[in-house]
Amino acid sequence: MESAKLYIHRCLQLARLGEYYVAPNPMVGAVLVLHNADGDVILGEGWHEQYGAPHAEPNCILHAEEAHPEGIDYKQCTLYVSLEPCSHYGKTPPCAELIIRKGIGRVVIGTLDPNPQVAGRGVKMMQDAGIEVLVGVLEAECRELNKRFFCLQEKHRPYVILKWAQTADGYIDRRRGDEAMRRWGDEVGKPLVISTPLTKQLVHQQRAENMAIMVGTRTVLLDNPRLLTTHWSGRNPIRITLDRHHILPQESRIFSDESPTIVYSENTDWHYICADLAKQNIHSVLVEGGTTLLQHILDSGIYDEVHIEVSDIPLARTAYEMPNGVKAPAYSCKTQPKVVNNHQIYIENLHK
Repeated sequence: MESAKLYIHRCLQLARLGEYYVAPNPMVGAVLVLHNADGDVILGEGWHEQYGAPHAEPNCILHAEEAHPEGIDYKQCTLYVSLEPCSHYGKTPPCAELIIRKGIGRVVIGTLDPNPQVAGRGVKMMQDAGIEVLVGVLEAECRELNKRFFCLQEKHRPYVILKWAQTADGYIDRRRGDEAMRRWGDEVGKPLVISTPLTKQLVHQQRAENMAIMVGTRTVLLDNPRLLTTHWSGRNPIRITLDRHHILPQESRIFSDESPTIVYSENTDWHYICADLAKQNIHSVLVEGGTTLLQHILDSGIYDEVHIEVSDIPLARTAYEMPNGVKAPAYSCKTQPKVVNNHQIYIENLHK
């Protein structure tokens, strides 16, 4: 069992290489190992590299055959894979059929695939073909790797991460708008910068890790954000916002052609939005603000993680001190923070 854990751990490492490119598919890694009298020999490795491209298992087998043109005794091999091989035709042929056709003697799987089109069918296909199958090695780690995919399949909604940055005294912004600008000058119209260059980069990493990013109407009007992964590699997220009163200007940067944008106008209920995004196969949403939207989702109870960056500087010491700043959402983290650039970073996962 220890060697099985070792190889599944390697599968997880390989799977992460596809992290920013395979959504809404899961990240999957595979390792083909030959067992002989002299010990184990890794013949090939592979991972799911791109959405719509071959899965981890055929990539692994192809790599093994290219490295060993003399031929492979598949009967003496074990294929280790972090997620159950698929059993249906989608954008690619079933991986379980390939494993059967190659005559691989044994398959070790991290966790079953919750997709109703698979969900144990891949295991049954291989077992019916006489292949020894072991399931459940490092299962918790394999599920954690694809927590977004599992949430969509099992809860029929996206995995929701709420994120905001706040000052030491609990504000996410100075009070902005026409009255504030008349009293304090044009500079007050600019958003309060709380994040450091490093923590801002980490936020853009989060954007790349999730399929979609969401902000409220007021955030679009005041900040005119692009909501892209400018400071990180990977695909730009799908952008989501609300516009119940049809007041967002079409020239807003959120409507640029750099990434698709979804606008909810007629029905802005959070339950409805989650169900609708699931229908579009969007498996994760990073919600960045503002306070009204974040608090609405917190009150609904439909979210999975909360990420809070707390600055070491209160609003009263920022460049444009203002009374009645915009308070951060009411939330108390129970976890211990990490410290990055003198800022406290709280990450709370509701499922741990």
